[in-house]
Amino acid sequence: MATQVTANAQRRSALFLQIAIALQTLTILLQAVSAGLLLASSYGETLHSVGARVMYGASMLYVLAAVLAWKPGGSSPRPIWHASGFLVLASVQVVPGIAHVPSVHLPLGVLMFGLSVLALARR
Repeated sequence: MATQVTANAQRRSALFLQIAIALQTLTILLQAVSAGLLLASSYGETLHSVGARVMYGASMLYVLAAVLAWKPGGSSPRPIWHASGFLVLASVQVVPGIAHVPSVHLPLGVLMFGLSVLALARR
């Protein structure tokens, strides 16, 4: 009985982790779309700014989901390192974004999207 409860908890935690990665990937993709709108419309800057906060929140949710997935079953802490790395990248991404340095901001965003898709494919 106890192993069934633990197995159910592990499945729920793994599902939560997969949803968090998917949400992060989606928010990064929407950031690329809003960056295009930033160049083409007056409301693009607002959308990109709000999207940045949502994407940062999604990265924090990914860290939480990774910790929760690790804790119940005592599995590998590797997802925690991946999630923490994304949070660091998101934090670094803010600096050139605020400073309006697209030569660093854009490639870093592409890197984040690629890594997020890779993390999603691995789950």
